[in-house]
Amino acid sequence: MKRDKLKIIFMGTPDFAVATLKTLVENNYDVVGVITAPDKPAGRGRQLNESAVKKYAVKEGLTVLQPTNLKNEAFITELKSLGANLQIVVAFRMLPKVVWDMPKYGTFNLHASLLPNYRGAAPIHWAIINGETKTGVTTFFIDEKIDTGAMILQEEIPIENDETVGALHDKLMHIGSDLVLKTVHLIQEGDIETTIQPKTEHLKTAYKLHKDNCKIDWSLDLDTIYNKIRGLNPFPAAWCQLINGEDTLNIKIYKVEKEMVSHDLDSGTLLVSKKELKVAVRGGYIIIKEIKLPGKRKMDVQSLLNGYDFNKNAKML
Repeated sequence: MKRDKLKIIFMGTPDFAVATLKTLVENNYDVVGVITAPDKPAGRGRQLNESAVKKYAVKEGLTVLQPTNLKNEAFITELKSLGANLQIVVAFRMLPKVVWDMPKYGTFNLHASLLPNYRGAAPIHWAIINGETKTGVTTFFIDEKIDTGAMILQEEIPIENDETVGALHDKLMHIGSDLVLKTVHLIQEGDIETTIQPKTEHLKTAYKLHKDNCKIDWSLDLDTIYNKIRGLNPFPAAWCQLINGEDTLNIKIYKVEKEMVSHDLDSGTLLVSKKELKVAVRGGYIIIKEIKLPGKRKMDVQSLLNGYDFNKNAKML
């Protein structure tokens, strides 16, 4: 049975969420409010930086709320006053029950994985880091826990062998916005069916990324290292230490290729030529194409080799 006209509150913060909000606006849905993160100081000047979602919402003349505390009574009162009957969440924070339980038709979330796998903060990164060959997007109704609610729709796509997290992010961003549109249409038509997420012992988790789990372990095998680097390119980027003579530098590595070949070199050994920089690992070599030294901009390896001297015993740690 067709339902009342939808009045939507949208919650999100980064670019990934903008694509969905833009799709809703362009399809003439009534977005009565947008909830996003508070402005944060950024850069050397510490100027306040607005979220990507806020910038788009302001440009479109939408009502924007930026609560620091989602349980604050003044915020809850303001949220209720918007009169929404559906809430949509894309790349936002965990909601308290008083918020997600408010609208008549519920609150649903878009998650960038094939749930129930890769619940958590960084599903796109971990799918590549773990060498998955497929991923996707899922819409589900929010409940008390993180990414555990009843699933509405799901769409699967392949992960290419050389795909980076940046490229996959952009694919899923657009596929996800289309899936949200389909989900909203089902809710509007009263034709919604959900599937409870299956319980399994061996779920893969999308842990929050931090400095320790972004560090390259050069003792691992070729494919594991290759997947980790492309799964962190371009953000936040895999890193390691370069030992070059007396210098120990924390460097970031972006674009790489892999070469499967037998050798007897120690893992982390650097092979430097006029045109190539590669690292010996178990099962072959990681060929570095883009790199960033401390205090420098990201550069292609040819530019580095033209102006940087490597010690003959230089190695990666």
